[in-house]
Amino acid sequence: MDGLGELRARYLEAVAGAADEAALEAVRLAALGRKGEISLRMRELGGMDPAARQVAGPALNALKDELEAALKARRAALADAALEERLAAEWLDVTLPARRRPAGTVHPVSQVMEEVTAIFADMGFAVAEGPQIESDWHNFDALNIPPEHPARQEHDTFFMARLPGDDRPPHVLRTHTSPVQIRAMAEHGAPIRVIAPGRVYRMDMDQTHTPMFHQVEGLAIDRDISMAHLKWVLEEFCRAYFEVDHVELRFRASHFPFTEPSAEVDLRCSWEGGQLKVGEGESWMEILGSGMVHPKVLSAAGVDPAEWQGFAFGMGIDRIAMLKYGIPDLRAFFESDLRWLRHYGFAALDMPTLSGGLSR
Repeated sequence: MDGLGELRARYLEAVAGAADEAALEAVRLAALGRKGEISLRMRELGGMDPAARQVAGPALNALKDELEAALKARRAALADAALEERLAAEWLDVTLPARRRPAGTVHPVSQVMEEVTAIFADMGFAVAEGPQIESDWHNFDALNIPPEHPARQEHDTFFMARLPGDDRPPHVLRTHTSPVQIRAMAEHGAPIRVIAPGRVYRMDMDQTHTPMFHQVEGLAIDRDISMAHLKWVLEEFCRAYFEVDHVELRFRASHFPFTEPSAEVDLRCSWEGGQLKVGEGESWMEILGSGMVHPKVLSAAGVDPAEWQGFAFGMGIDRIAMLKYGIPDLRAFFESDLRWLRHYGFAALDMPTLSGGLSR
C-alpha cells in the first residue's frame, strides 16, 4: 500500500500544529473518523489478496496507533497549557493582607434580655431557667389552666408526638415561661424573687407574631406582698428600660387563670411623628399582663397560700425590643439578614448596666 509515509508525516504535522481542542478534533476526524483517510484505507484490506493484506494490515494498524498516541499527547499538552494560562490569570499574592472579616453584632433580642436582667437584678430578682419542652402538667395544670381552655388545643399549642401505646402525659413546646415559676417555687420554696426569660412557642405567624418568640416572666412571693408592690416594680422597670424620668401606668382588670386579681398594664405614650415617646401624650399602649398569684398555683408548687402571697407578670421581649428600638416587623428578627443585623445590632462589648446606660 503506497503513500503511508506521506500520510503519516502529514497527519503528525497537523496534530503538532493544532492550536486548540477544536482543531485537534478536526484532525482526528479527518484521519480516523468513519470517513477519515486511514479508516477508508483499512476498509480496502478486505479486497486485497492475502499476501498484500499481510503487509498492509500491520502497517495501517501501526500508523493508527501512532496517530492516536500523538493525538492523546497533544490533547494533554493543550490541557496543561490551558491550566497554566488559568493559573497565571488567577494568580494571587498570598502575602497581601487578607480581607477584613465583617464584625459581628449582638442581636437586639439578646441585648434586651441583658437589659431586662440588669434592671431586675438591681431590684433583687434572680434569673431562673427551665426546659423548653414541658410536661402538660407544668405548662397548664399547675398554672390553673382548665382542660377546656383554648390554649390547650392543637391549633394553639405544639404538642410533642407520641408513639402508639404511649400512655404517658403529653409534653408540649412551652407556650410561656410561667412553668419556670412553678419549678422555681417547687425547688426553692418561699420567699422568692425570680425572673424567667426565654423562648416560647405558639402557632401564630404575622407581622407581630411568630411561632417562636421570647418572653420574660417575673415572680415575687413573700408574706406581705400586694398589688402596690407590683405597681412599683413595673414603674421602676419601665422607667429604667425606656430610660425616662417619668412613666405612668394604667391597670385594667383582666383574667388570667394563674393570677387573681389579674390586670393588663398600659403605658402612657405619644406617637407624634411616628416616634414613641414614653410618659407623655394622650395615648395608652398595652405592654404586659400581671396579677396576684392564684392560690391554686401556689399550692401546686408546694407553697402554702395561707401563709404566702405574691405577684407575677409577663411580657414579650421581642415586643418591647420593637418599641424601644423602632423595629417595625417582628419577622425580621429571625431572617438572618446581615444588613438588618448591622443596622439594629449592638457591639459585642456594649454590655447594659444601670450606671453606664442600658442602650448605646
